[in-house]
Amino acid sequence: QVQLVESGGGLVLPGGSLRLSCAASGRAFSNYAMGWFRQAPGKEREFVAAISWSGGNTYYADSVKGRFTISRDNAKDTVYLQMNSLKPEDTAVYYCAADYTLGVITTSDRYDYWGQGTQVTVSS
Repeated sequence: QVQLVESGGGLVLPGGSLRLSCAASGRAFSNYAMGWFRQAPGKEREFVAAISWSGGNTYYADSVKGRFTISRDNAKDTVYLQMNSLKPEDTAVYYCAADYTLGVITTSDRYDYWGQGTQVTVSS
């Protein structure tokens, strides 16, 4: 079992930045691929970014490429999502997810563990 707890969400002006954190506990964090997803009101959950167990491979949704950066610190059992140049359409609940695999996973049904989510609101 892996428990995931997100933090760092909040209200930010368009063009602003936020850094989300996802702290993991339980089994060895370094054995897990990690991902970030988001869900806006009335919409389906969508992929945002993913990172391999080592951090050597990353993948981004086209909508966030060049603005968001996923990273991980295996010594701290934490994955991050740095979000810059935020837009109102980035408003959503952001979830982190974990799966026991070496690769990078972009589909939500492949992930076994999920956090409770953190709200990000981009508004003036």
